[in-house]
Amino acid sequence: MIIRELNNHEKPPMDLLLLADPSIKIVEGYLARGNCYIAEVDHKMIGVYVLLSTRPETVEIVNVAVAEEYQGKGLGKQLVLDAIQKARASGYKTIEIGTGNSSIPQLALYQKCGFRITGIDHDFFVKHYSDEIYENGIQCRDMIRLSQNL
Repeated sequence: MIIRELNNHEKPPMDLLLLADPSIKIVEGYLARGNCYIAEVDHKMIGVYVLLSTRPETVEIVNVAVAEEYQGKGLGKQLVLDAIQKARASGYKTIEIGTGNSSIPQLALYQKCGFRITGIDHDFFVKHYSDEIYENGIQCRDMIRLSQNL
């Protein structure tokens, strides 16, 4: 697997991006402002993440997704660790990530990668998404915010 930045002439892998964020409008918004990185196997896009500069010396991972047939093989962790390394190499001092209160595997993954919970945006998904989101039998209502110093 190789991880590389998406070239300007390439279309972002919306099918993958929408696995992690169901809002086309929101995804297109951060794609316009961030840097998209893709994971490839045999020239096939199987994973993606987006880094978005949010404040001086701070960057956020706003989307991490792995194609369903490749999930459960540690690729998500490789993507997150690659994002951390790229952020550090770019001189950022803090990296942030957010996920839903119902995203239990993601919460575990991010903490295994060194992130710590720093806050909760109450009712984030209720306010910003028109359709209700359910994962693991739980309504996704709140954004759990995590960060780590680089």
